Amino acid sequence: MEPTTQMPHDQRQPKWEGKACAELRSPKAEQVWPLLEDFFGLHKWLPALPTCLPVQGVSGQPGCVRYCAGVKTPVDLESDQPAHWWCKQQLLSIDPSQMTLSYCNIDGNIGFNSYIATMRVLPKEDGCSIEWKYEVEPIAGWTLKDLDMLIGTDLQEMASRMEASLNQ
Repeated sequence: MEPTTQMPHDQRQPKWEGKACAELRSPKAEQVWPLLEDFFGLHKWLPALPTCLPVQGVSGQPGCVRYCAGVKTPVDLESDQPAHWWCKQQLLSIDPSQMTLSYCNIDGNIGFNSYIATMRVLPKEDGCSIEWKYEVEPIAGWTLKDLDMLIGTDLQEMASRMEASLNQ
């Protein structure tokens, strides 16, 4: 019998969970939602993600898949991780009336195993906010703080670009 490299289920670390929020001062939620729900258009708002291409399905319909690629994250600069990262993400659900969508990673070289995220736009009296909740198995060479920083920074950049675009 060959040794197994998998840990028994009860010895695995619990999934990491986190949430990032970004405030947009002037755009209304109804203006921001169409930008976020464009599942194949994420690269328009996230400079760290120069590539976001449709792989399967229709953007905005559950089951559609996008291919995302970029360069090393700040966390990976000192590591042996590939210079370029990529992943395929599948839209799990979308609810325009609640302005929320969920997706997961289905393949890639970034080590985000069992990654599931939910993004939603929340109306506010003056503007709106975007919330990005996520869970993932612990990532080799990272801490939860590293992931929180990366996603928080990415969300702030997305919100800033969306707001600038809508204020033109």
